[in-house]
Amino acid sequence: MSERAAAPGRDRPWLMRTYAGHSTAEASNALYLRGLANGQTGLSVAFDLPTQTGYDPDHVLARGEVGRVGVPVSHLGDMRRLFEGIPLERTNTSMTINATALWMFALYQVVAEEQGGEAPGALRGTTQNDIVKEYLSRGTYVFPPGPSLRLTTDLIAYTVRRAPRWNPVNICSYHLQEAGATPVQEIAYALSTAITVLDAVRAGGQVSGEAFGEVVERISFFVNAGVRFVEEMCKMRAFTRLWDDITRERYGIGDPRRRRFRYGVQVNSLGLTEAQPENNVQRIVLEMLAVTLSKGARARAVQLPAWNEALGLPRPWDQQWSLRIQQVLAHESDLLEYPDLFDGSPVVEEKVAGLVAGARAEMERIEERGGLLAAVESGYLKSSLVASHAERRTAVESGAAKVVGVNCYEESEPSPLTADLGTAVLTVDPDTEAGVVASLARWRAGRDEERAREALAELARAARGPDNLMEASLACARAGVTTGEWAGALREVFGEFRAPTGVAGAPVAEAAPEGSPLAAVRASAARTASDLGVGRLRLLVGKPGLDGHSNGAEQIAVRARDAGFEVVYQGIRLTPAQIVSAALAEDVHCVGLSILSGAHTALVPDVLARLREAGAGDIPVVVGGIIPAGDAAALRAAGVAAVFTPKDFGITEIIGRIVDCVRQANELDPQEVPA
Repeated sequence: MSERAAAPGRDRPWLMRTYAGHSTAEASNALYLRGLANGQTGLSVAFDLPTQTGYDPDHVLARGEVGRVGVPVSHLGDMRRLFEGIPLERTNTSMTINATALWMFALYQVVAEEQGGEAPGALRGTTQNDIVKEYLSRGTYVFPPGPSLRLTTDLIAYTVRRAPRWNPVNICSYHLQEAGATPVQEIAYALSTAITVLDAVRAGGQVSGEAFGEVVERISFFVNAGVRFVEEMCKMRAFTRLWDDITRERYGIGDPRRRRFRYGVQVNSLGLTEAQPENNVQRIVLEMLAVTLSKGARARAVQLPAWNEALGLPRPWDQQWSLRIQQVLAHESDLLEYPDLFDGSPVVEEKVAGLVAGARAEMERIEERGGLLAAVESGYLKSSLVASHAERRTAVESGAAKVVGVNCYEESEPSPLTADLGTAVLTVDPDTEAGVVASLARWRAGRDEERAREALAELARAARGPDNLMEASLACARAGVTTGEWAGALREVFGEFRAPTGVAGAPVAEAAPEGSPLAAVRASAARTASDLGVGRLRLLVGKPGLDGHSNGAEQIAVRARDAGFEVVYQGIRLTPAQIVSAALAEDVHCVGLSILSGAHTALVPDVLARLREAGAGDIPVVVGGIIPAGDAAALRAAGVAAVFTPKDFGITEIIGRIVDCVRQANELDPQEVPA
């Protein structure tokens, strides 16, 4: 048993910790309001890429993720290589980027200029540029909401003036549904985001009243389509109706073409299962039909996940299969040849009207709380999403919501698709990361360092004043400034921000009838705490790396709290060193790591080694994420107490197994873990 002294004040049922140096919500809001008074608006966030030529694992958050979660674009040279041989003036490019959208567009424009074209006027494409959903669901932000909004609106204003064929913002509700949003919440939060952006553009004064209609016209949306076909189809019709009302009534847009609800869709990944993954194919098809059958609310673009995304990274063949699903619908079926099949349906009209009314009411609640940014900073939106997600998970665990192959019809013939799990997903060469780091060092060594420093100083000067940040960012791009340096310069001016996790505000599950799984786990946790001579068991939930997909971690934290644990959850973007430091400071009984980026092979052994070096190797470590079977075995061999993957859908059972891990680590008699 551990002999480390318990930290004081252990009677608190819930702990929230924030690292020093991050802006408070009040300071963030004050900065935003001060900016509006000075004629500023804007938004952004950046990735924590290394800003020194050294590669210090204590501070680099991208370690283990390079090559797994996207293409690393650290400077102008990377953007050149990415588009080598591709004429950008004849290319329509979509950038699914938010925090660094302005910076990525600057690099893109400079490459187009180097190709000898007429950039930026000839450039066509879209930047997602929606930072709000990053605070709520995806996590790739750094700055407070106010300064982040400034970066969004600066890019919008610049493109309206200089790149009239570019769509500067694509409001993304996709990740909101992944984070637990109901259809009403997805509609309300996305449209409230669009209103916040448009109001900020109008208040900023960089776009004339005559040109404001162009801003409205060029806003697009990126939504999620789940497997509940009728509900999702009606959601899109409700989206379309509300957007038409908002743009006409709030912004006075008379031209119906400028009021058009333009959207693309990625069908739901949240509902994909590791159990019987072949069922994911029919789920994907049903979800695609929800956003294609209704002509009046049909997606302009469709993006489909692969059948095996719950197992790991899809291979090229898996991605091709998803592409062929779209092509069969478009070229072989007749589904796209007729007027809207649902016009005049009383069932559809009743459902759409209900969604419209619910979304309007939720948008009014957001306004009553001071608007969207205030609702982000107060934690209202995040807490609402965490609570909705908890309700969804409870329905699956109880069997009220049926998931084929997971909680019903679980018997299965052997699948040839997963007969060889070692080749069923894509693997990434770990040497890729070292090559990227070395390339970054060579780039810095070969540039004009004085020019780079001057460009960064000018960027900081512009950030302190009212100037649009695009021109200073273009100068940085031409000077060879890196993504990390660009973000670092703005970080010095704007500060950093750690958004509310939403966990503390989620409702507590008081009811746990005798004999229920939750009641049994509560009793087991209480007995274990008593055996250890402490008031409550303490669990640290850690999210190492840049991976911002925190939904699973939040649900574990909520259920552990409901089971009687004292939970330490500091949110996303932590280094192994920070996680270990928190584990020692809080004298926790277990460390739970959530990693969905594929970086588990690099980060988990690091946490284990640091715990051992600190004399805390007796603290059990459990890991959850998209972890292939071979990697899971390797992690257990390295000392991980338990590995949880998407097939472990029962959260109460997971908490019970964590209690058992604590007992084993402390050499206590085993207890029966509820199934």
